[in-house]
Amino acid sequence: MSRAHPYLPNSVPKIKRKMMDEIGVKSIDDLYVNIPEKLRFKGELQVPGPYTEQEVKKLVSATLEKSTHLKCPPFLGGGVWPHYVPSVVDEVVRRAEFLTSYTPYQPEISQGILQAIFEYQSLICELVEMAVANASMYDWSSALGEAALLAKRLNHRDVILVPSYISPSRLAVLKTYTSPTGMRVEKVNYDSTTGMMDLEDLKVKAGEKTAAVYVETPSYLGFSEENVDAIGEIAHENKALYIAGVDPISLGVLKAPGSYDVDVVVGEGQPLGNHMSYGGPLLGIFACNHDNAIIRQMPGRIIGITETIADKRRAYVMTLQTREQHIRREKATSNICSNQALCSVASAVYLSLLGPNGLRDLAETCTSKANYSMHRINDLPGVKAPIFNAYHFKEFTVKYEKKKASEVNKVLLAHGYQGGKPLKPDFPELGESALFCVTEMHTKEDIDGLVTALKEATQ
Repeated sequence: MSRAHPYLPNSVPKIKRKMMDEIGVKSIDDLYVNIPEKLRFKGELQVPGPYTEQEVKKLVSATLEKSTHLKCPPFLGGGVWPHYVPSVVDEVVRRAEFLTSYTPYQPEISQGILQAIFEYQSLICELVEMAVANASMYDWSSALGEAALLAKRLNHRDVILVPSYISPSRLAVLKTYTSPTGMRVEKVNYDSTTGMMDLEDLKVKAGEKTAAVYVETPSYLGFSEENVDAIGEIAHENKALYIAGVDPISLGVLKAPGSYDVDVVVGEGQPLGNHMSYGGPLLGIFACNHDNAIIRQMPGRIIGITETIADKRRAYVMTLQTREQHIRREKATSNICSNQALCSVASAVYLSLLGPNGLRDLAETCTSKANYSMHRINDLPGVKAPIFNAYHFKEFTVKYEKKKASEVNKVLLAHGYQGGKPLKPDFPELGESALFCVTEMHTKEDIDGLVTALKEATQ
């Protein structure tokens, strides 16, 4: 940029030159050397204008009118799901006391947000039946990456075993987190009929180098892993940590990870009162058992209860801070800093509203609607749903015998339905298939309409 930008003070050429000299680069392009050349944009962006604020609003509104409007919530599976968010959740988290609370380092003036986060931790511990939960990670993927690093710090081993049906995005983040430490991620085979983890393959691959064994239930492909107890036994026989990844809503019908001797639980808190919001921000669940060594190595913040010295009143504080980067610098357990406190508060409000009976009813509703959808879709000629012979919670796979998944989705979109995520790029062995999701947000009319559109799209 050879001239100053009206809204960017540091774009003045003289100031830019001084900044570049200070950090030792000759040009702005030198700051992007780690980005492959083929991915860098060449030339100048064709941005229209300049426009007034009123003109910009009119232009944006006209552009949005061109968007495709869906008849119902998306049936798209894969990690961010349509769940109903009660209006009281938004009302609470939008209060200035929560909305502007960021980092509660000073407990004497942060008791409100500290208590809210403590309530979130307590609810998560009760939900997953674990001893300690932190004040959240960025998302499920980052929580898994941190869990792997925790395992390495504890047992100084370099291999984490994961199921072959792991979410591709979580696998990518896991490798990003672990590769700088020299850890290796190795997949365990699964049964092609049921989808369950192959226990014999797990026994062969688990050994003295195994830092942790990770399992997802419900899996990325929607089915519930039935061998969780046996997987845990194999992990612990090899002195490896046992890590479970969960959808918290599913715990209304599935047994909690704490009941099958898991060491660390990770998961995605987005279904607990957080909107899809085009994919973020999300909320990473992270909890562990009562092992003090694990607690000491847990990343992120932990809020605890103490009492004031003078009048013995209950007080909330951040505890075990010697784990954090602002205390131990390079010796910290992680560099997680900007937590998802507002998302945590939303989840605490949501879980408090539902209670255990409400959560069970919600989970049963998701399961029954998913089962109804699978039966209706499976009756269509040239279509199979689900692919795996197993219990499915709210997501399931659909296989097309005559059409490509991408072609089917185009037809569905023309009818106002967002179809499932094509799986062939990540799971070629599944052929032309897609991952669908059905929750309490989908009505019988929505599902029947989808089936009608699928019938046309798959012939």
